[in-house]
Amino acid sequence: MFGWQDLAPERPAPARGSFRDSPRARRMLDVREVYAEPAALASPRGQQIMGRLRPDVTVIEVDSHWRIPALHGNDGNIDRWVRIKTETLVLGVKHKLTTRVNGRSADWIAPGPSNGCAMSCAYCYVPRRKGFANPITLFTNIEAIIAHVRRHVRAQGPKPEPNQCDPAAWVYDVGENGDCSVDALVSDNTADLIAAFRTMPTAKASFATKFVNPDLLALDPRGRTRIRFSVMPPEDARLLDIRTSPVPERIAAAPDFLDAGYEVHFNLSPVVLRPGWEESWADLLTHLDDVLPARVKQQAAAEIIMLTHNEPLHEVNLGWHPRAEDLLWRPAVQETKRSQNNALNVRYALHVKRQALDRLRQLVGERAPWLRIRYAF
Repeated sequence: MFGWQDLAPERPAPARGSFRDSPRARRMLDVREVYAEPAALASPRGQQIMGRLRPDVTVIEVDSHWRIPALHGNDGNIDRWVRIKTETLVLGVKHKLTTRVNGRSADWIAPGPSNGCAMSCAYCYVPRRKGFANPITLFTNIEAIIAHVRRHVRAQGPKPEPNQCDPAAWVYDVGENGDCSVDALVSDNTADLIAAFRTMPTAKASFATKFVNPDLLALDPRGRTRIRFSVMPPEDARLLDIRTSPVPERIAAAPDFLDAGYEVHFNLSPVVLRPGWEESWADLLTHLDDVLPARVKQQAAAEIIMLTHNEPLHEVNLGWHPRAEDLLWRPAVQETKRSQNNALNVRYALHVKRQALDRLRQLVGERAPWLRIRYAF
């Protein structure tokens, strides 16, 4: 057992905006420079975001949020990895609004309100596309994003039959390339999405998070937003989940978020295979069973996601956080894999992965039998 204590006592939801000004929020984001497309900067959302930043922030106009030489592809940024995530923000306009099929965690992947993150998880896939630095890019045309999603939801009609994503609602992942909880520190994009899905009776929003932001408790999702708290053994998280909320805090937040109107699920993610991994996951599952109240367990479900890594990211990590690679980079049990988006990644060998998934499912059945596994890969 970890000796964790309950970190989320009963309390009223905070007034909106109270957390974003807290010392903890300022440690996560102390924005000192903003790279901005002119249209994003001039937009109402862009002006709102700028109004929440320090008055002496430096603004650098750029033609494209994707092409910023000082950030993307600049290997000199490796030793400033965490500082860039803390002090840099990018504002852009999302022009390509597409919703694509998923069928795993969600029925659909919606166009996200952001790209990149202020946290620094050592296995994050977003830097694989953006280069050596991936601070938060916030998209300021949130109205267009929401209008696109509304049209897509209407076009689907009612969900014809249950599936692993949800028995009744079409599920839209709205945070594939960022963390909506962190985005909410500086933008109302997350709040606007939650409010929009509140009015869509045939759909739900869904996003995974590793950051507990109490401001989200005041957004009144009315059961139309699923928040998925990602969890892993704390000893792994301390090494790999840099700048995130501690795992026990994520777990302890579940009852508060359920009571605030969210559907609360868990991501057992990523599962990192290393000596002692089975015992650590058994302890984690026992802790979930010990501390979560019955009302959380009754509606909870989980995804199991095995680690996928990437050789260029491995090289980047060696420059700023080499200890993480002792766990992540294990060629003896890994093989290359061509992903759905045609990226060449590294995953556990098929027989190793199959055995690990079988064992983890067995541990769930033994330690947290109430935790329904929606899918595993």
